[in-house]
Amino acid sequence: MANKAIFASARRADTTVNDAGGLAYAMDAPAALAQYVMTGTFNSTFYADAKADTGRVVGLGRQVAPEFLAKLAVFAREAGYMKDAPAVLLAVLSTRAPELFRLAFPRVIDNGKMLRTFVQIVRSGLAGRKSLGSAPKRMIADFLASAPDSLLINAVGQDPSLADVIRLARPKAGDASREAAFGYFIGKVAANDARLPEAIRRLEAFRAGESLDLPKVDFRLLDSLPLSAENWKEIARSAPWQATRMNLNSFARRGVFEDGALTRKIADRLRDPALIARSKVFPYQLLAAYLNIDPAVPAIVAEALIDAAETATENVPVIAGRVFVFPDVSGSMRSPATGYRRGASSKVRCVDVAALVAAAILRKNPQAEVIPFEGRVVPLRLSPRDSLLTNAEKLAAVGGGSTACSAPLRLLNDRKAHGDLLVYVSDNESWLDAGRKSQTETDAQWTLFSKRNPEAKLACIDITPNATTQVRALPNVLNVGGFSDAVFDALAAFASGELAGDGLVARVNRVVL
Repeated sequence: MANKAIFASARRADTTVNDAGGLAYAMDAPAALAQYVMTGTFNSTFYADAKADTGRVVGLGRQVAPEFLAKLAVFAREAGYMKDAPAVLLAVLSTRAPELFRLAFPRVIDNGKMLRTFVQIVRSGLAGRKSLGSAPKRMIADFLASAPDSLLINAVGQDPSLADVIRLARPKAGDASREAAFGYFIGKVAANDARLPEAIRRLEAFRAGESLDLPKVDFRLLDSLPLSAENWKEIARSAPWQATRMNLNSFARRGVFEDGALTRKIADRLRDPALIARSKVFPYQLLAAYLNIDPAVPAIVAEALIDAAETATENVPVIAGRVFVFPDVSGSMRSPATGYRRGASSKVRCVDVAALVAAAILRKNPQAEVIPFEGRVVPLRLSPRDSLLTNAEKLAAVGGGSTACSAPLRLLNDRKAHGDLLVYVSDNESWLDAGRKSQTETDAQWTLFSKRNPEAKLACIDITPNATTQVRALPNVLNVGGFSDAVFDALAAFASGELAGDGLVARVNRVVL
């Protein structure tokens, strides 16, 4: 029987032009939407405009089946840890299928920030409506009425504020305490009202100087107050995992690390596997924390970040056979991983994310060969014995030229190499090798490689929003996008044969609403 993985390539995919102007293959609507949503932060990238990407997501959201739209919103939030994109899908869904919207809403809107994001998107008119509408208003009101006091108190932010959301949704309180809380947030109930929840009364008593007991609230609510060194130590002692990661330099400036026992407690918190899993941290965020750490932060805390990065990537599979990893280190990969945003662009670049993924695969598969590329292959030797972050730093320091995704595959074909799994980590914006009209050079090189290695598989991990790919969709080719460990889960399932080339769409379709 002929090998379907090879001869399926006779089926022609639609060719198009990618954002860099190179030849590429167009994805169908479900695959394209999934790629955009799992990588999209709705900021401008090296080649694409933020507004255009957002418009594409909304347009694709109107093309796919409503059930897929609902499942993708849930998957993107629960497995992909995405924020804005699931809220956009939910807003589109509210105009298409109210029943599915009601099923997806509580799984996507799981905290105050997500609630405010959803309301902001609806009011923008982006999804086709500017008023909330009956179904969204009812779900928002139910959320506000049933949310824990702590969730409402910690819903810090503006445009819209929590008060704006309360005024729009007009929630009905289930008891006197929640009724008073709603009044407090919109400025109609005094801060000393006896009906207010205890957490609010403690916060207001501390603000007024009537109590020295530090309230357990998001410390952004306390930041404007003249906090003492002991106050800051108390904040650090009880800070959630994500707040700890994000405020290490602040803790150093406030003298928190002068307390040896507290320093050890913070380090233990950062490396705690259960807390890391619960935090839904992206591995690249740990790299960012490590790269930007203040010299005043003790070494034990910096080392805990390295341990945390190892833990956050433990879903990387151990793969049987010969493995090659191709991280893209070209110039476009120097753009911020979460896109350009005026005054707030991430210091972590796409190349840092690609390097981290490649280093993580090498860490779990010491026999793997890492072949960085730009317009050509970039020679670099990495040791699997080095830490994850050390190898990521080495990889991110090389390259910077044009992009030819075919370069590492061409090298393997020149070698007549044999392999079982090949993994690209790239923005997929190949253009230097766009010499053909009907087939990308990467696809041509993969066809040559797979004829010599009929059981081989190719995984293309895309880390920027895209609706195109360099290799056609086949059973032995996986196109997957994103930053979370869902990418590693998909890679593991693909390598073991549990998942075919339509992996991301298939995983979305498995979601039970």
